[in-house]
Amino acid sequence: MTAASAPDRLLAVLAAFDHDHPALSLTDISRRAGLSLTTAHRLVGALSDWGALERDASGIYHVGLRLWEIAALSPRGLALRQIALPYLEDLYEATHENVQLAVRDGSEVVYIEWISGRSAVGVKIQVGARWPLHATGVGLALLAHCEAAFQETYCGGPLAGFTPHTITDAATLRRVLAEVRRAGVAVSIRQITDDALSVAAPVRGADGSVAAAVSVVVPERDAQTPALIPAVRLAALGISRALGWQPQR
Repeated sequence: MTAASAPDRLLAVLAAFDHDHPALSLTDISRRAGLSLTTAHRLVGALSDWGALERDASGIYHVGLRLWEIAALSPRGLALRQIALPYLEDLYEATHENVQLAVRDGSEVVYIEWISGRSAVGVKIQVGARWPLHATGVGLALLAHCEAAFQETYCGGPLAGFTPHTITDAATLRRVLAEVRRAGVAVSIRQITDDALSVAAPVRGADGSVAAAVSVVVPERDAQTPALIPAVRLAALGISRALGWQPQR
């Protein structure tokens, strides 16, 4: 087996942190990164000196602000969030439900903004969270506008299930994606949690390609889906225009 390169070991240290493990001891990092304690100590020291990691008074490590500064330069991260935020806030004021903005990273959707209503339905979402494309409204809106070859590969792969209502059949997913393209919105019902419904619409960049998706998540039991669709579409259109997209007349 080929030994891991120095960059691979550094990335393994950073990858040891996730939403379930935001704070780690040096021993934890060593174990989760698959590195010896000596190697982990050396790499953690270098990353801490640079600012990628920070050590608190108890000796526990956290992701450092330097990484946040670098991540803020991503055009699909903070910059997109800042452009979209006024429209997300308008959508929240119109619904007082959970509002989300997400982008695609490979076969997953990554949430880059989330506005939560105090009385809104509970969702398993936070900024930076990832879910498979087929299991969320924003994911369906993004997947439906991917290249045909990617869609076919995705539909042919394993489709993870989270509730009895999650789409896990390839033929069903293909039909749903075709409907998303026809309707211009995606409706995801009880796929991640058994009590939520999501309405999502694609956001287009200046070149017309789908750059993100916006959604509202409401309790499934009393969802007024026909009333939500225009509001979500309007938010997506506003963000798209702010990104420079000019819809054809």
